[in-house]
Amino acid sequence: MTTPVLTVTLNPAIDQTITLDALRPGHVHRAKAVRHNAGGKGVNVASCLADWGVPVIAGGLLGAANAAPFEALFAAKGIADGFVRLSGETRTNIKIADLAGADTTDINLPGLSADAAALERVRQSLRDLVEPGALVLLAGSLPDGLPADSYATLSADLAALGARTVLDSSGAPLAAALAVTDGTLPYCVKPNRHELEDWAGKPLPGLPDVLAAARDLNRRGVGVVVVSLGAEGALFVSGDRAVRGRLPAVNPLSTVGAGDAMVAGLIAAFRRDCPLEEVARLSIAFAVAKLGQFGPNLPEADTVRALAAQVTLTDLAPTDL
Repeated sequence: MTTPVLTVTLNPAIDQTITLDALRPGHVHRAKAVRHNAGGKGVNVASCLADWGVPVIAGGLLGAANAAPFEALFAAKGIADGFVRLSGETRTNIKIADLAGADTTDINLPGLSADAAALERVRQSLRDLVEPGALVLLAGSLPDGLPADSYATLSADLAALGARTVLDSSGAPLAAALAVTDGTLPYCVKPNRHELEDWAGKPLPGLPDVLAAARDLNRRGVGVVVVSLGAEGALFVSGDRAVRGRLPAVNPLSTVGAGDAMVAGLIAAFRRDCPLEEVARLSIAFAVAKLGQFGPNLPEADTVRALAAQVTLTDLAPTDL
């Protein structure tokens, strides 16, 4: 498939990652390193897809005043720039990487405000850029000023254009996109357990509970439901199939963007119409491979393929588990 993937990020960010030996709240720290990366979910996914050799267009809304880091990333990786520029600055997200705790603390700053006219400009850009059969990612939070049903609106537009939509969001925007009843549900959604609990309106303490909620989404019309479970791996549900995939734990260099890398792996597998098992292998391999990299980057393809071969898969059929 040669049609480019389009990623749409309505609330991108410049990620400032500060690396510490250990995070101790209330204390003064001396950083080991600081990095600045053009970010936001869709931008991170586009970057990983480009590393994998997938043609990709990155679009959405971008502040004109500090667009340079994004433009530099796109030029370096051969990503086509489909962003609509707004006056003002794209937000900055601060990520504190704690080496001792092997985790990351996020501080997300306010960003651009957008309005109906800005969303209409994005809708027009989709009509100009999307080809029938294309894979389109709608990713991340919404900027101030846009209604919660913005992704539902874009998903309906994309369905009319003949695209397959992957949605990676949470809270009210995710709920609104999943509440439609006109046949324009996303092809794939990738909540984590907490986000799925928010949608379901109840705790999902065990794997059978998570599976039941994922199957509910599948029955409503979402073609593929992927639930990331952190150290427990991820759950993949499509039709009458359900697979759990896992890789052994690693000591991460940076957890920033691992979930976005998983989405990139999903899209890379969807482009080749892979069976569910291969979708699981590749997306988990992307996520784990990303843990060894700073920024939205993948290692060499052979490293990713080797990880994919190591993924442990468990078939959770029959459907009444």
